[in-house]
Amino acid sequence: MQQLKINLFNAYYEARKNKRNTYNQLCFEINYEKELFELYQEIKNKTYTIEKSIAFIVESPVKREIFAASFKDRVIHHLIFDYINPILEKQFIEDSYSCRKGKGTLYGIKRAENFMKQCSTNFTQDCYILKLDIQGYFMSIDKHLLKNKLAAMLPEKEFNKWIVTNTNNKPENDISYDTLWWLIDLVIFNDATKDCIIKGKLSDWKNLPKSKSLFHSQSFCGLPIGNLTSQVFSNVYLHCFDQWIKTSCQINCYGRYVDDFFIIHQNKEFLIVLLAEIKDYLSSNDKLIIHPKKIYLQHYSKGFLFLGAYIKPHRTYIGTKTKTKFKSLIFEYTNYFERKKVNIQTIQKFRDSVNSYLGIMKHHKTFTLKLQTLFKKQPNPIYTYGYFSPNLHLFKIKKNEI
Repeated sequence: MQQLKINLFNAYYEARKNKRNTYNQLCFEINYEKELFELYQEIKNKTYTIEKSIAFIVESPVKREIFAASFKDRVIHHLIFDYINPILEKQFIEDSYSCRKGKGTLYGIKRAENFMKQCSTNFTQDCYILKLDIQGYFMSIDKHLLKNKLAAMLPEKEFNKWIVTNTNNKPENDISYDTLWWLIDLVIFNDATKDCIIKGKLSDWKNLPKSKSLFHSQSFCGLPIGNLTSQVFSNVYLHCFDQWIKTSCQINCYGRYVDDFFIIHQNKEFLIVLLAEIKDYLSSNDKLIIHPKKIYLQHYSKGFLFLGAYIKPHRTYIGTKTKTKFKSLIFEYTNYFERKKVNIQTIQKFRDSVNSYLGIMKHHKTFTLKLQTLFKKQPNPIYTYGYFSPNLHLFKIKKNEI
């Protein structure tokens, strides 16, 4: 199992990305070699156990419940992901966009734009958009069903073939199929709510629908939002549905990001009938329910919201939530720079935050929005410390401030 040691180190390096300043990561990093060798022994001897999660509520972009795994468990999540994802990737459809390299939100938006253009014959023919959302998706995932679906996509023969082909290794020199499944079982059937640490106040859960909380999930149902494995497992759970839509229903213009999906077709009546069939399929095969308040069926000229962008013929705008948050960011930093002494760390934080928004916005029709927001107040103290590029795609700090 020498290769497993190497893969554990690789999983550690992946897990610590964007987590370098967290308390759990820093504690692990102090003696990370010792920690990883101990983890290797725990896997080898099958004594590894999952630690307590930290549960908390986030309000943006929507109110949701998060269960943060310990850093040690995050390493295991990345290890599992590194072994199973290459095999799963070959089977996922092109238009499943979540947690996939090169297929993020921007890719999904571009695909939706192209589907609208294609189905309407370059916006000259009628077509209709059916957009749906699954109610309480992560909390409704049946763990036993998930395991069966994953087993079908991850047979032992394919796993051993991948080990030999991609690592130039013999299966006996790496993690065994049995040991990998032992780890997967631990992760799938772990109850994150058990002895979890509550961060914040219990009142934070007020007004959170029960369908969005693991604390109210049925027995053997629900995956914690926040884990890498939960993201890839969510793709596995709806993989057969994706295949059914594309193959049995013969739908070409279809895309899905986790539980949010759309279908574009020239026949409105066909989509009405298909909606009933989708409800029946998801209920019978996956124990899932379409959110009754999130059914959208409109002519393509009305456009539709997908992945934070409002897609219309010939143009795509950013969604209202993103627009509001961008305006709030500029307003807050403008006031902060006026009232308080500014250090380089604050300027760098502003640069990083505003550039993340500008990086998204440059792909959409947002020049007027940026112009009105960034130059609304004159003079603006922001420009004491930096400047925006002529195309408003980037904020740069003045050299004398660095």
